[in-house]
Amino acid sequence: MPPPTYVFRYGHRANRDHRISTHVGLVARAFGAFGMYYCGDRDEKLEEKIKDVVERWGGSFEVYYVKSWKSFVEKWRGKVVHLTMYGIPLPDVIDKIRRLKKPILVFVGGQKVPGEIYELADYNVSVTLQPHSEVAALAVFLDRLYKGKMLKKAHFENAKIRIIPQEKGKKIVVTK
Repeated sequence: MPPPTYVFRYGHRANRDHRISTHVGLVARAFGAFGMYYCGDRDEKLEEKIKDVVERWGGSFEVYYVKSWKSFVEKWRGKVVHLTMYGIPLPDVIDKIRRLKKPILVFVGGQKVPGEIYELADYNVSVTLQPHSEVAALAVFLDRLYKGKMLKKAHFENAKIRIIPQEKGKKIVVTK
């Protein structure tokens, strides 16, 4: 099993990125990350939305605001994986990343990322060498990192809402 994984969302703009940043957090949680850090505009609505999902759907995922992305990344006590279309293709490095012993910080951009991240990151990884969504890149990366195990995870610890998989229709169990 890979080490604990966290996501860093760079450059959140509250008036423009609220849905995408929320989706970054939801994908991070659903695909096995332990938490999300973000910088840019402080956005309590973003934090509340993600906390609400965790409260209802379970797990221990948390979201944290960081003022300075650079000092945070420099002080990170683990490995930094920067998802970028300019990096080494994911299939070429995923086995090496999976074997890491230190916590992983997956860095995804919102607005254009500063060139410094390419030097600070331990791994610059491309999910594809074409323009794409950071949400899609994160989902593919985490799915490969955890070998698809999260695709069948029916519920998280302390979930108030659970889905019962159905061939047709929807079945939801709500606990109090």
